[in-house]
Amino acid sequence: MITWLPAALSGLGLGLSLIIAIGAQNAFVLRQGLRREHVLLVVAICALSDLALIALGVGGGGLLFTAVPVLVEVVRWVGAAFLLRYGVVAARRALRPSRLTASDESAALTRPSPLAVAASCLALTWLNPHVYLDTVVLLGSVASTHGEWRWAFGAGAALGSILWFSALGFGARLLAPLFARPIAWRVLDAIIAVVMVALAAMLALSALR
Repeated sequence: MITWLPAALSGLGLGLSLIIAIGAQNAFVLRQGLRREHVLLVVAICALSDLALIALGVGGGGLLFTAVPVLVEVVRWVGAAFLLRYGVVAARRALRPSRLTASDESAALTRPSPLAVAASCLALTWLNPHVYLDTVVLLGSVASTHGEWRWAFGAGAALGSILWFSALGFGARLLAPLFARPIAWRVLDAIIAVVMVALAAMLALSALR
C-alpha cells in the first residue's frame, strides 16, 4: 500500500468536512457561479488562498495565532464589519428584483469589474477568522499527527478545496433554469443576507466574550 495515501485521504476528508458548509465564502462563490461573472477568477482566488493557508498551517504557522491572540481579535472585528456590510447589500438586492436578472442589458451594464469581484472575494476569504482556525490551526494540528506524511495530509486537504470550489463555481450553472426567474434570485439573496448578518453577529458576540 502507498504509505502516504492514508494521510492524503485523511486530509481530503477533513478538508472537505470543514469547507462544505453554508458560509460567506461559499455563498459568494455560488452567486458568482449562477451569474457567470468572473467564475474562474473567484475559484482561483478561493483555492489558492486555501492552499496558502493550509501550507501555513502544516508548516507550523498556527503557533503564531496561539502566541499573538490579538491577531485573531483584529481579524474578527474587521471581518464582522465587512460581513455586515455585504449582508446589507444582499438584502437590498433581494428587495429590488429588477436588479437580479443577469441576462438583460441593464444587468450587463452593471456587471462588476474583475477588480471589484477579486477584492470582495479576498475580503470574504482573508477577513474571516474562522478560516484561520480551520485551515491554519485545526488542519495544521491534525497534520502534525501524521509526522513525516504531514505534507501529504496537507496536499489532500488542498485537493479538497480545489475540487469543492471548482464544483461550486462551475457547477452552479446547472441551476440556471431555476434562477431564470427573478423570485429565485430574491430568495438566494435573502438567504445570503441572513447568513452574512448572522455570521457578523456571531463574530461580534464571540469577540465580546
